[in-house]
Amino acid sequence: MSEYLINKAKTACVSGHRALSYKFDESKLKKEFYNLIDNGYDTFLVGMALGFDSICFRILEKIREKKPIKIVACVPCEEQDKLFNSQQKKEYRRMLVQADQKIVLSQTYTPQCMQKRNKFMVDNSSIVIAFLTQNFGGTKRTVEYALKNKVKVVNIAK
Repeated sequence: MSEYLINKAKTACVSGHRALSYKFDESKLKKEFYNLIDNGYDTFLVGMALGFDSICFRILEKIREKKPIKIVACVPCEEQDKLFNSQQKKEYRRMLVQADQKIVLSQTYTPQCMQKRNKFMVDNSSIVIAFLTQNFGGTKRTVEYALKNKVKVVNIAK
């Protein structure tokens, strides 16, 4: 998908749970983002889900005020926010406006659209910043896919 002009060598993506456990450490996440930026990363792919993705987006927005980075909203389907409550929808739409780029991978919801989004992000990144504490679900499958395809994974939950 070269029409998106993503330089994989300078791109990272994020993947994590919607519900975050006590193990979540925002300062560790910020430190990892700054470490990547100091090492030449300038593009961050965010899947726009509730929980970890949203926290990453907001942290990256603050970093973007000081550093020249790009936040790419990777949307699995146009109606991703269909089941969000009104406050979540408002914040989701705000973030979409603030993203430097928006990539929509499917016009309508399909059972595979979330996985398609996750694969797209991994395929266009050289590192995955993950928050993985559960042995099941989308984040686990994304991390497994990344490792299988020799994409580095940093799990900040460890």
